[in-house]
Amino acid sequence: MTNEETARQVAQLLRIAADAINQAADKVAQIAEMENGQEVKANGNKQGPQPTLEDVRKVAADRSRQGFTDEVRSLIQKHGANNLSSVDAAQYSTLLKELEAIGHAG
Repeated sequence: MTNEETARQVAQLLRIAADAINQAADKVAQIAEMENGQEVKANGNKQGPQPTLEDVRKVAADRSRQGFTDEVRSLIQKHGANNLSSVDAAQYSTLLKELEAIGHAG
């Protein structure tokens, strides 16, 4: 094998290695996004971070001021808690959507 052939083989192997490194970097970036609370959906859209207790509390307080205190209390109990701070954080997203729907039903 000549030096030129060897150089071509090395160049080809480096291209293959570079492609593999790029694919690995893409996977690491995807994992980092998921760990930051942004799930990549199948269609490529991102879902924002999960709501916090404070986010849920603001909407619950607003609905309560609008006269929906019983409905707010009922939703909190539906999620297995006696008060808002006892609701499991994994339930915040669902609870927030339900709270936002109060008063907007057709």
